[in-house]
Amino acid sequence: MRKVTFFAVFEPSSEGTFGVYFPDLPGCISMGDDFQHAQSMAEEALGLHLWGMEKDGESIPSPSQPKFNNIPKGSVVVAITVFPDMVRNEMDNRAVKTNITLPAWLKELAEKRGVNFSQITQAALKEYLGVEKH
Repeated sequence: MRKVTFFAVFEPSSEGTFGVYFPDLPGCISMGDDFQHAQSMAEEALGLHLWGMEKDGESIPSPSQPKFNNIPKGSVVVAITVFPDMVRNEMDNRAVKTNITLPAWLKELAEKRGVNFSQITQAALKEYLGVEKH
C-alpha cells in the first residue's frame, strides 16, 4: 500500500494551540487545541489535501526537507505520513445525501411497504450503470 510522507511545521500560539502547515503543499493547513490534537488534524488535512489534488488531476509534488532557517522560532517540524489509497477508499465510499423527486402516491406506497429508499436507489443505480461494487 502506497504511503506518502510530508514535513509539517507546528507553530505554537500563546494560548497553547498549534497551527500546522505543509511547506510543500500551499493551502494545506490545520490546527489543534494541543500538540497531539494538532498532529491528528495534520494527518487528516494532509490526506484530504492529497485526495483533492488527485481528484482534480493535479500532480503531487515530491516531498522535500524544509529549510529550517525559514521556520518560525519555537516551531517544530514533524514528518506526517498518510496512506492516500485508504483516504480515497474512505472518501469514495462515504454516505452522501441526495434529493430525489417522486410522485406522492409512489412515495406513500413505498413507505407503507417499508421500502428503504437508500438501499433501493443504490441497487437501481448499480443495475442501471452496470456496476457490481465500487
